Amino acid sequence: MSSSSLNDCGPFVGALDQGTTSTRFMVFSAKTGEAIKEATHQIPFSPSQPNPGWSQVDPTKLLQTSLDCIENSMRKCQELGIDTSQIKAIGITNQRETTVVWDKTTGKPLHDAIVWLDMRTTDTVDSLIKATALKTKDALQLICGLPINPYFSAVKLRWLLDNSDVVRSAVAKGNCMFGTVDSWLIWNLTGGIDGGEHVTDVTNASRTMLMSIKSHQWDKSLMKFFDIPGGVLFPKIKSSSEVYGHIATGPLEGVPIAGCLGDQSAALYGHTFAKTPKKGDAKNTYGTGCFLLYNTGSTPVFSQHGLLTTVAFQLGPNAPIQYALEGSVAIGGDAVRWLRDNLQIIRESSDVEELASQVTDTGDVYFVPAFSGLFAPYWQPDARGVLVGLTQYTNRCHIARATLEAVCFQTREILEAMNKDSKIPLTELLVDGGMTKNSLLLQLQADLLGIPIVRAPMSETTALGVAMAAARAVGLNPDAATCERQGDTFNPRVQVEVRDRRYSRWKMAVRRSMNWVDKSNGETKVDKLKGRYHKTAFVALFLCSSAAALLLVAIMKRR
Repeated sequence: MSSSSLNDCGPFVGALDQGTTSTRFMVFSAKTGEAIKEATHQIPFSPSQPNPGWSQVDPTKLLQTSLDCIENSMRKCQELGIDTSQIKAIGITNQRETTVVWDKTTGKPLHDAIVWLDMRTTDTVDSLIKATALKTKDALQLICGLPINPYFSAVKLRWLLDNSDVVRSAVAKGNCMFGTVDSWLIWNLTGGIDGGEHVTDVTNASRTMLMSIKSHQWDKSLMKFFDIPGGVLFPKIKSSSEVYGHIATGPLEGVPIAGCLGDQSAALYGHTFAKTPKKGDAKNTYGTGCFLLYNTGSTPVFSQHGLLTTVAFQLGPNAPIQYALEGSVAIGGDAVRWLRDNLQIIRESSDVEELASQVTDTGDVYFVPAFSGLFAPYWQPDARGVLVGLTQYTNRCHIARATLEAVCFQTREILEAMNKDSKIPLTELLVDGGMTKNSLLLQLQADLLGIPIVRAPMSETTALGVAMAAARAVGLNPDAATCERQGDTFNPRVQVEVRDRRYSRWKMAVRRSMNWVDKSNGETKVDKLKGRYHKTAFVALFLCSSAAALLLVAIMKRR
């Protein structure tokens, strides 16, 4: 497309998409929602895991990769002949729950950001649950919509207050700023210590366990329960589509930041922006984890089956809030990365489709990737990953296919819970995210759900959704007729009996993954065995474990 044709697509809006393992900046036509793909810039990174179950990242890395993506994307726009003055606004979408604390006087982080899937707070969660009147993880559900679980920001903040002298010192001085990743980025992009805006949007705030799901404000009773001191500076809660401030410096200096959505809410809006979002809209995003959202309209629905009550979006300061039920799976694409980085049975994540396609089934192998415990519908942080059904027949192709099926089985579990809570079973499922490029995955998903799977015409609906929210805030409404695009549909191919038998076997594997961590001291069952039995028994256990390890190595080498 010529530069004149590209400029005819203007005006444009940008999207800063800050995720768990990468940051990207994309440019979209505000008229059509079409991505200018040649202008996209993405930078991958890896959170650190200093201890088992921990996941953290330097907040300055999140900021610097964001600045670098914007700068390189604008350079690409100029090379394409796009007038960057045509970019009228940007939106920010982000990994949710990840917790950042920083000093308001220096602008420097007080601690690495604790990532949403981090499990270091398991003991903190146990103590908090014991402090509730009924000793239940659901004690706060009617206030914030969420169970007490390591997933959410309040628990991470409590851990920081309990374990970091640096954080406590900043709190005592009244200098400790708290926020999710969106707050950290907006504050820095709008000036930082020189007048940066300390804000968040209602979708991100709803994931902290500190916002009332009904009043949409920070809740005093929740602050008291988590014992959050007044010296912690909280962001102001705003809608998902309004001008929060203007970029202070760089190639987009003066451009308004006008959209802010947690990544899963952004993806839901990305599917529906061209029409009026409504109750019953649903989507599943396949990324680091998997997240199924179902729009419940203007009234929050409190799940009886392990789902979360959350905010879908609020498209303007005076617009009604749309709520959603959400089923969250901690490990989706991360299971494939585990095959690549830890087991090294594939070189690239995309290789898993070809490898899994070399066999017609898993050889009765089932993989439960509970690396960070189990999220919805179980909320069992003491679960750990299991790979069951191994025989000498098993090879790495079976393990690759079992990994893809694990993602699909977890989605079935949360879809079943969602159908029970909504009482309106879904007849098809809209899907997006990086993993949806894998057609085998989507065919397996259709087979295991028994309903059609509709792949979004563009996998990055998260960036699209927040870009369109920003466009809306500055008065740029896309032409609905030009935005309608059809995606690929995958229809079920297996019989009900086969589908249900495989699902029942998966449930058996899930049960084997549970209660693996001893809550009294954080030890696994194997750790307890080491301490409980005498030396002879320990040697026997060691030999058995070694034999299992040799079997797994042999499996990985086989094709």
